[in-house]
Amino acid sequence: MTRTLRDLPAGLAGKRGLVRVDYNVPLNAGQVADATRIEASLPTLRWLLRHDVRPVLLSHLGRPGGQPNPALSLAPVASALAGLLEAEVLFSAPCDGEEALRASRELGTAQVLLAENTRFLPGETANDHALAGRLARLGDFFVNDAFGTLHRAHASTTGVPALLSLSAAGLLVERELEALGALDRPGRPFIVAFGGAKIGDKIELMRRFVERADLILVGGAMANTFLRAQGIETGISLVEEEALDLARSILVAGGERIRLPTDVTVLDRSGGESVENVAVGAIEPEMAALDIGPESRARYADALRGCGAFFWNGPMGLFEDPRFAAGTFAVAEAAAEATAAGAFTVIGGGDSAAAVRQAGLRDRVSHVCTGGGAALEYLSSGCLPGLDVLIERTRS
Repeated sequence: MTRTLRDLPAGLAGKRGLVRVDYNVPLNAGQVADATRIEASLPTLRWLLRHDVRPVLLSHLGRPGGQPNPALSLAPVASALAGLLEAEVLFSAPCDGEEALRASRELGTAQVLLAENTRFLPGETANDHALAGRLARLGDFFVNDAFGTLHRAHASTTGVPALLSLSAAGLLVERELEALGALDRPGRPFIVAFGGAKIGDKIELMRRFVERADLILVGGAMANTFLRAQGIETGISLVEEEALDLARSILVAGGERIRLPTDVTVLDRSGGESVENVAVGAIEPEMAALDIGPESRARYADALRGCGAFFWNGPMGLFEDPRFAAGTFAVAEAAAEATAAGAFTVIGGGDSAAAVRQAGLRDRVSHVCTGGGAALEYLSSGCLPGLDVLIERTRS
């Protein structure tokens, strides 16, 4: 069992809670373009402030490669957080320096301190012990509320809690684990949808769900690989050639429980760039399949009617292009309708979560994961480095 905020001992008033959050948010012209991840952290921060804990926040943003990059500074995030939390948010850079240490010690009980991007330091992704020690000085106990980073063994996710005597999972992490844990005992029928480009990234999870799901819907470029594995012409569609044998093995294991598209929306480059719907088996050499077709959308949506549980990871097509978004949005709408009918629905982060938000359906499904990679790893293995260290600290 993992200790959560509610399991922390009494007497933390005035203590510094060092909180790993996930503020890896998109920026546009120096402003936060999507505050979803910041909003997700608010329940934990409000809990700490109500208990007179002084929150000190650590986060990464982007991939600066271990070097300071003004374009990836968390300073704009501090401003956005202040507006959402309605509290004074201080900012300190760098995250491991004496200025940050002094600011943490002088922090008032109604204030929050956000330290600069942890990935500005090369020791972060290397889980450097010395860096973890410098970061650990900023808090008296540790809270990890960054679900999207739990699959990374970095200094701020696994190094710091190993050095502090008291650690816990935040409310966001608690909610994520509860939602994913519910898929171990799903309502029936249990339906899973996989999309995106690569089978290799999801192979272990697909194998696990082949044994447990009643039906698996496949879309996106991943479907092209399955079609090619069956000997079907896919033209110039994106196909993961090295995964053809994996696809064949999954098809054998899943049998009739695996449903592939029967038609696709293609970009035909034989005489310009026309968009049309064709049956699977009618894809010509100059065509690229970029979405599931109208018949497949209807079949997938119909499959979700009456389901007891649904998990979805990966879009049904190139939904960033409006010409190839209909399949993804059809599945999103079907998931919302299934939720309204009583199904437990989980959107597994990443592009699927972005599509649900873009369709305005985020509040109409049961749960949207804030970290696709972490969700896939947890569902595949039941283990996450950032979670395992919290469990170890709970036992110690």
